Amino acid sequence: MSHFTSIQTEIRQIEYLTKALADMGFDCVEVHEFPVPLYGFEGDVREESAQVIVRRKFISSRSNDIGFKRQTDGTFRAVISDYDSREYSGEWVKVLTQRYAYHTLIGTAPEKGFTVEEEEVLEDGTIRVIIGQWV
Repeated sequence: MSHFTSIQTEIRQIEYLTKALADMGFDCVEVHEFPVPLYGFEGDVREESAQVIVRRKFISSRSNDIGFKRQTDGTFRAVISDYDSREYSGEWVKVLTQRYAYHTLIGTAPEKGFTVEEEEVLEDGTIRVIIGQWV
């Protein structure tokens, strides 16, 4: 039975979190108003819970669920088993957070009066976005 580890994030918006998870290959994500239990690799109910969940069947047959639990400050904490942290580590959460930031920028720019003028993916995977505002 794997132990679960928590990784604090600056992620706050579920809409952009689910888009970032889709970018990372997880199209089937559960979203709950209140935390629900996570499951271990044998289908056992764990004491850990989360509002945003990638179920183990969408990860691998030997994996546990991956969850994101809202904290009192409004941010989400990633809840990942020690077994799954080999692939879904702090570095994976960092890339997920970058995808989240991209979707937040693209999603909120228009409501703040900005338009996306140009978007380019650089060789190192960095996304360069140029936004503009007509005055």
